Amino acid sequence: MPVTDTLPLSSLADALHRRRSVRAFTDRPVDPALLADVFATAQRAPSGGNLQPWQATVLTGEPWQAMKDAVAARIAMGREGQQAEYDIYPRGLTEPWDARRFGVGEALYASLGIPREDKRGRLAQFMHNYTGFGAPVMLFLHCSRIMGPPQWADMGMWLQSVMLLLVEQGLASCPQECWAMYGATVRATLGLGDDQILFSGLAIGYADEAAAVNQWPVPRADIEEAIDWRGFA
Repeated sequence: MPVTDTLPLSSLADALHRRRSVRAFTDRPVDPALLADVFATAQRAPSGGNLQPWQATVLTGEPWQAMKDAVAARIAMGREGQQAEYDIYPRGLTEPWDARRFGVGEALYASLGIPREDKRGRLAQFMHNYTGFGAPVMLFLHCSRIMGPPQWADMGMWLQSVMLLLVEQGLASCPQECWAMYGATVRATLGLGDDQILFSGLAIGYADEAAAVNQWPVPRADIEEAIDWRGFA
């Protein structure tokens, strides 16, 4: 199934099935009025105590290019340039989660014809993260540092709402926690104070439907692995 479809959505389930992390975008600009409608609707996302902890900064054009340039300068410094806001993956990841992470990475590189021994090719593909895969719009999601795990869950619900609403509008996206590896530079470039913490980026645009990286099947665990049924006949 194509990443985005011109057919009208008939249900929320359609949007869930069509949404995927797109890793190749066209340069077609995105109407800011359309984005404003998406964000206004996403404000209906739930949050504990109605705190609505999410805050987002949305870039395009010159500000977006300035961000890419600033982070590229840090990347050029090697490991010394990294400024991780948090551990993106748990340390000491065990099964079945480690296998899922490994498997999806292998499938992605296979779709691009990049074998395991091509370390340079794999690194070059990873670096495309920091161009937003060519997306014309980048959203940076952040919140106050006083917020805890429940509020981070709230941010996730808001982000999922945004992604599904984008699908409804024929747009594509890719959530990118990798930007948190250079959190201090992102926050400084956005003019955010140290009282804020960067959670994630979200690349937004129109999918390149022909790109192989947008076509490979992304596996999902069977519900029996996730759901423990009790008391049902």
